[in-house]
Amino acid sequence: MKNRKTDLKFNFQSILSKRVKQAKDSLDSITINLPFVSFSIKPENKEKLAAKEIVIRLVDKRVLNAFECCDDCIKKSLSSLQEIRSLLVDKQVELMDYTDSALYILIELILESIRQFFTYVERNKIKSGFDRIFEKREIYLGALELLRSHIYRCLIQMSHIASIEIPKISNHMRYDEKWELIYYKEPGYLGGDMTHNSR
Repeated sequence: MKNRKTDLKFNFQSILSKRVKQAKDSLDSITINLPFVSFSIKPENKEKLAAKEIVIRLVDKRVLNAFECCDDCIKKSLSSLQEIRSLLVDKQVELMDYTDSALYILIELILESIRQFFTYVERNKIKSGFDRIFEKREIYLGALELLRSHIYRCLIQMSHIASIEIPKISNHMRYDEKWELIYYKEPGYLGGDMTHNSR
């Protein structure tokens, strides 16, 4: 867990309350772990191919490959997030017949996290004064680093669906698989037969 100066807390109640198509006692099923919940699935070939494409395309995005050291870096990261959002919306359209799939849920989790991040940034806009600019910049960078870790952990779950390893990203930009639940609002209701967990 990295030290962060941010009070951003993701809220995915509406997403985690959805029913997900799950595997029933299948020997070749895989377990998908999300914040607070887990479930077993047996992805179809189209889901596997889509998950593989998403992982391969997203690992090239700047926001997942470099930390921010200046204002120009921050602008590039914001641009990178917009690229990720555009790519995932296109994948949602492609997967309209799979809205109850784990992959679709993972796409939604990334898109919603980006929306909540931008809302948070807008709410914490820098006003004036050097001290305030520095403080706000630190809060912003903390939120961005939290978003980066969230996207990466979603990619880990997608890589399980695709049966591939996450390529290219340097070790110092990687995160472990365990969700940092202190940065997530616990859902009051879980969809379908999801199993509550503390990962």
